[in-house]
Amino acid sequence: MELEDQWWKGQLAADIYQALRCKELKLPSYKGQSPQLNLRRYFADLIAIICNRFCLCPAARHLAVYLLDLFMDRYDVTMQQLHIVSLSCLLLASKFEEREDRVPKLETLNSLGCMSSMNLVLTKQSLLHMELLLLETFSWNLYLPTAAHFIDYCLSVGVLDGDLHDGWPMASLEKTKLYMAKYTEYFLEVSLQDHIFLCFAPSLVAAACVAASRLVLHLSPSWPARLQRLTGYAWENLTPCVEKLLMAHDSDVKEASKHQCLEQQQSQALLHSSGQPAAVSQLLQLPSMQFAQKAPQAGHRSAAFPQGPGGPQQSDTQASAACLDPKPTVPSWAYPVSMHYSYQAPCFDSRFGREPDAIV
Repeated sequence: MELEDQWWKGQLAADIYQALRCKELKLPSYKGQSPQLNLRRYFADLIAIICNRFCLCPAARHLAVYLLDLFMDRYDVTMQQLHIVSLSCLLLASKFEEREDRVPKLETLNSLGCMSSMNLVLTKQSLLHMELLLLETFSWNLYLPTAAHFIDYCLSVGVLDGDLHDGWPMASLEKTKLYMAKYTEYFLEVSLQDHIFLCFAPSLVAAACVAASRLVLHLSPSWPARLQRLTGYAWENLTPCVEKLLMAHDSDVKEASKHQCLEQQQSQALLHSSGQPAAVSQLLQLPSMQFAQKAPQAGHRSAAFPQGPGGPQQSDTQASAACLDPKPTVPSWAYPVSMHYSYQAPCFDSRFGREPDAIV
């Protein structure tokens, strides 16, 4: 029997995947010509934060941002209107993808801290008017596949028992699957943060997220034949998208490491400035680590990425020494994606930060 919420595990999985592939061929064109394109990241983050607050599914979040992209691409919208547009996109997407009892209510939205900080109060009339405008813009068709709709199907065979880790059999298949799911979620959110990924088909982006995760986890082969058969994409098709995903991850690694070193230096300065241990109250006043947040879920939880299946975590002493060393020793993990790009970075995620206090 086909599973309602996990279609990729049912007997009709391949047929549903092909139907989604056919549907994505008819997606509206995106030109990236919005005058407010520089504001896209802000509103994508706003949508993501609220989605996290209400625990909405990734499909709802990605559909909401996609609706916003298409609307901004067609209209010149003011900053104040963009707030209403983005929240209306969120409500429409959640109504389409979620159960009715999970759709955010107007009163709950208005009670969020981020709403009061923007001096924004939503009214039922303004939301209904904007939802109607959005539906008319998209010809009342919200059946628009995104990468989030394909990701679970691609991930279903993302890791199997025959895969190798650093050329050796995996110590734990289940643990590796957990790492794989974590990284794939991260890369999926990376793809949400830059409109450049809209030039790729959603199914290709989903496949590239799995491929990038396998590279970071040192799994071989990088793109096994089973994944090529399942997705219909050869490695050559994925390379441009995978490169962009890994470059974004590399940027996150450097930014996170810089802030981590800065925080540790400040902590050590406080501990040794008076020659006495700092009081607990002083330590509590240290600034918390702030990362360049590119995404919602992969953007508002604070935890370092795992270092790989069974990989040891760096101790505080080692991390401190690395930060004080003017030439720290960084593990050289090269992932040759093409002749033009060699990925080199430890597994550390800056996007998994906690939600801002403003929305709690």
